[in-house]
Amino acid sequence: MLISRRKRQPMGVRESDRVRSPGHLKWVRGHDCILSKRGECGGKIESHHVSQDGNAGMGVKAPDDCVVPLCSAHHAEGHNIGWITFAARYGVDLLAIAAMLWRISPHRKKD
Repeated sequence: MLISRRKRQPMGVRESDRVRSPGHLKWVRGHDCILSKRGECGGKIESHHVSQDGNAGMGVKAPDDCVVPLCSAHHAEGHNIGWITFAARYGVDLLAIAAMLWRISPHRKKD
């Protein structure tokens, strides 16, 4: 005799409205580090998720439309010194760069 599985009941949790786009992340990693013209860059390019303006929280990754390309060395430096200090040190607006990349991305969902 087989026992049938019960259907899961909805828990009232709404589906996330955060943008997820693996294609965009891959496309961003295809660019040079945003600091490559300012000095030494090292390692592979990574997509850094910019967490600002309440787009993320404890244990919640920022959406994929808020990413910038950083080499692994600069990515590690940003995590070590903090992103506000990192942005001030290099004079970059990470959120503005992420927004520009999302606007020109071939993987952005068209409205």
